[in-house]
Amino acid sequence: MFQELAGAVVSCKKDAVLAAVEKAKGELEPSEIIEKGLAAGMNEVGVLFERGKLFLPHVMMAADAMTAGVTALKDLMPEGSSSKAGVIVNGTVEGDVHDIGKSIVSTMLQSAGFEVYDIGRDVPVRNFIEKAKEVNADMIGLSALMTTTLQGQRDVIELLKEEGLRDRVKVMVGGAPATQAWAEKIGADCYAENASEAVAKAKELLA
Repeated sequence: MFQELAGAVVSCKKDAVLAAVEKAKGELEPSEIIEKGLAAGMNEVGVLFERGKLFLPHVMMAADAMTAGVTALKDLMPEGSSSKAGVIVNGTVEGDVHDIGKSIVSTMLQSAGFEVYDIGRDVPVRNFIEKAKEVNADMIGLSALMTTTLQGQRDVIELLKEEGLRDRVKVMVGGAPATQAWAEKIGADCYAENASEAVAKAKELLA
């Protein structure tokens, strides 16, 4: 049953996902359907995308299909059971207009149960902080796709310290020029090389 649910998400077809969810309703708990079925399928979509087997339109269609599946289960969820895995503000730093990788990370995080506020690309440092305060974020995700914009990741961390928020807001960095060594140098909590890793690291840090 879990394989059928995951496979429906990988097929990127909303009707297939809804049919699989309908079939699973009588046999599985809603939380199991989401975590072990739909989210597992979305993780597979992320891996296939990274290997060049699927493309961005497929990822977006799969995410849309998964969202429809989750929505179909909402009425079965006990009150208070929809506790979030955590609140994450995600964006591409100022001066950098790259969007695709960051958008996939946001989609994957949402699929994994996080409440994600994607604030776009070319985002001023201050905006990350203001949004984190507004939504009481547990984590900020910082993407940079150019060596020249990596400094923006450090700037956000420095401003978090100045605002007295660094102790309670985790920071994840990513993007082509970012590395584990860079994350350690600027004091980030983690570095993620791809969307699947971003989900795993976020779960690890916010569990």
